[in-house]
Amino acid sequence: MSNRTGNTVPEKTNISYGLKDQVLSSWEVISQSVANIAPTATPALVIPLVFAVAGGATWVAYIFATIATLLVALSINVFAKRSASPGSFYTYIADSLGPIWGTIIGWILFISYIGVGSAVTTGFTNYINVLIKDIFGLTSDLPTPVLTIILGLSILGTWFIAYKDIRLSTRLMMGLELTSIAFISVVVVATVVRHGFHLDWSQLSFSGVTADNLRLGLVLAIFSFVGFESATALGSEAKSPLTTIPQAVWRSALFVGLLFAISAYAEVLGFAGNAVTLDKSDAPLQVLAANAGIPFFGVLITIGAVFSFFACTLASITAGSRVLFLLARHGVFHSLLGGAHDKNETPHVAVTLSAIIAFIPAALLTWNGQNLFAIYGWIGTTATLGFIVVYIVTSIAAPIYLYRRKELRVSNILVAAAAVILQVVALVGAVYPLPAAPNNYPIYAFVVLLAIGLIIGFVLQFRPGVYLNIQKDLVAIEKRHQITAAED
Repeated sequence: MSNRTGNTVPEKTNISYGLKDQVLSSWEVISQSVANIAPTATPALVIPLVFAVAGGATWVAYIFATIATLLVALSINVFAKRSASPGSFYTYIADSLGPIWGTIIGWILFISYIGVGSAVTTGFTNYINVLIKDIFGLTSDLPTPVLTIILGLSILGTWFIAYKDIRLSTRLMMGLELTSIAFISVVVVATVVRHGFHLDWSQLSFSGVTADNLRLGLVLAIFSFVGFESATALGSEAKSPLTTIPQAVWRSALFVGLLFAISAYAEVLGFAGNAVTLDKSDAPLQVLAANAGIPFFGVLITIGAVFSFFACTLASITAGSRVLFLLARHGVFHSLLGGAHDKNETPHVAVTLSAIIAFIPAALLTWNGQNLFAIYGWIGTTATLGFIVVYIVTSIAAPIYLYRRKELRVSNILVAAAAVILQVVALVGAVYPLPAAPNNYPIYAFVVLLAIGLIIGFVLQFRPGVYLNIQKDLVAIEKRHQITAAED
């Protein structure tokens, strides 16, 4: 095979698709997954919601959610240890259940990543609004057109970075998220110190907590983890991808899970006796900072939230564009989307379309004057439902994949079954009973998007060329990893 200059390149690099080949370190790879989770969003927004249903067992809900996520991670790593490409779950499922199912999951994964990117732009916009109000002492929100412009600038900034360089993207994500996590950690530690390091028996005794409370808390807590697997989209660009990507998947899940559980414990502890309860607070971390005697950290938390939401938008566009890129290269979508930039070696057209799609729903709702947090919840719910479906199908596919490779063990079946059960609990809890309008609209939106994916899969049956492209690529991916394993 020849490169752009006409020189022969080793067969090992045939599957880079024009993207940078194995340039990202293990830290840069894990930054993709951590950024896609947006760790700041959970202590700032989600933990109060979990507390509203789980009360003092909020930290336990996050322990269970971490276990549920790690079970999914084990199923994901069945594939990630053996195969790597920009398509991530798309190629995993295609290799296990066939190209039609792979294409359906690829579509769902794409809309889920872009949905997260769209949702968190409103989080970015909200915290920019809060920051400007704090700095200038404003009492009212910025005008709707200004908020829409800020949202657009966040998309424009993340588009440019994703368009330009994957290493710049991952390093920036790493720096922004570490800064944000550091600010949160200071407030959490300060809260615990303020209370004298004693155990909070009201949380440890689960007083007044029922199994149903814990189930509902688990459903909400699992939502905090979506995107933890997005390092799998860097299959062509990660160094030693069969090692670094699986490590990034489980390490990011474990790291943020512990962060969330500790933050939940500290927030419930810090709000004990407050006139405004945790579930009624619209700025819990800022309240904790003030109570701990470090009120200036309230502004730093706001800045950290801006950083985290920006990094999450960037991570979402990065991951989503690579799934779209490979789908296009196989002929599922227009071939133009499967092109790589000659100089930047990024999927520039797919990045551009992904950014546009992420911008449209958030911008329209913001321009319409809808509450930014409501928009965040609506679009985020649609995306989360997509991720849960992807996790369920992947957990089902993992033992099938191992069986076909004659590597299946009983432990693989048990892990997959546990992962499926916990994710089904989350899925059912999210849609039943059906919420009242407008909170049921995201569920309807997901059903429509899922139907589009099923139609794409159906049409694929009449396009044998696409089917053949996918099969050839799966063989090439397998061959590349066999060569790499032999050389190692």
